[in-house]
Amino acid sequence: MQPDTLLLLFKQYLQIEKNASPLTVTNYEKDILAFTAFMKQHGVMEYAAVSYVHVRSYLTELHERDYARRSIARKLSSLRSFYRFMVREEMLEHNPFTMASTPKLAKKLPGFLFPKEVESLLALPDTTRPLGRRDRAILEMLYASGMRVSELTGLTIRSVDVSAGTALVFGKGAKERYVPLGEHALRAYEHYIREGRSLLCKQHKNDALFVNVRGEPLTDRSVRRIINKYVEQASELLKVSPHTFRHTFATHLIENGADLRSVQEMLGHASISSTQIYTHVTRERMRLVYNQAHPRA
Repeated sequence: MQPDTLLLLFKQYLQIEKNASPLTVTNYEKDILAFTAFMKQHGVMEYAAVSYVHVRSYLTELHERDYARRSIARKLSSLRSFYRFMVREEMLEHNPFTMASTPKLAKKLPGFLFPKEVESLLALPDTTRPLGRRDRAILEMLYASGMRVSELTGLTIRSVDVSAGTALVFGKGAKERYVPLGEHALRAYEHYIREGRSLLCKQHKNDALFVNVRGEPLTDRSVRRIINKYVEQASELLKVSPHTFRHTFATHLIENGADLRSVQEMLGHASISSTQIYTHVTRERMRLVYNQAHPRA
């Protein structure tokens, strides 16, 4: 089977069976095509002809070209998954990537905002204008719920239950979960629905909760641009992405006594080990406060 056909089948598998996002599929494709180009340069034209020696040669080149360990680990993961798929579908007999060890990554603590920084960001949108009402609702809901930006842009006008104070989101792997929305987020949401979305959607009718000036659904990239705009207004020192609100949500909950299992459920983590990173964040925060406040620190 031709390499192009194998890659197409793998992409369909990611989209249909794994419910992978378009960005994830694109990243897998880039990693596989980069490896394919490398192998062609070395005279290997078929995926079945790749051996562990070729894998080691490719990893060596990545190291020599000063790729970050995290980038190498991602490429290796993509290729390992691609070959695992081909073996599973009986297109190949073996996976040469199973013997390759993933580079050890330094644990990187997620960035988060302090409460005063959150307040300053939330106060920036001009809520006298429809787009400002939308932006305020976006910021409030990201901070209130800890949802991913892809989950936010996937919300529809039927996703939010005001009486229950929750939103139904579709997470990774097409898993549904309810996330909480506090009083401030619900107020911003209702203000946007009444005096924001209805004005933006006059010409373009759809079910998306958050829309642009033409009434079309917002994309993940659009939300990032919106957040970057307010970050630039707030401070050049702040480094904030939509995911920072998710980290901030989890960090503030744990700092104020929430248990890990509850935070895990709200974040939609499959494993509690993914949630435990926030306990490290709060310890770092504790050490920072101690060093700044204790006379004999």
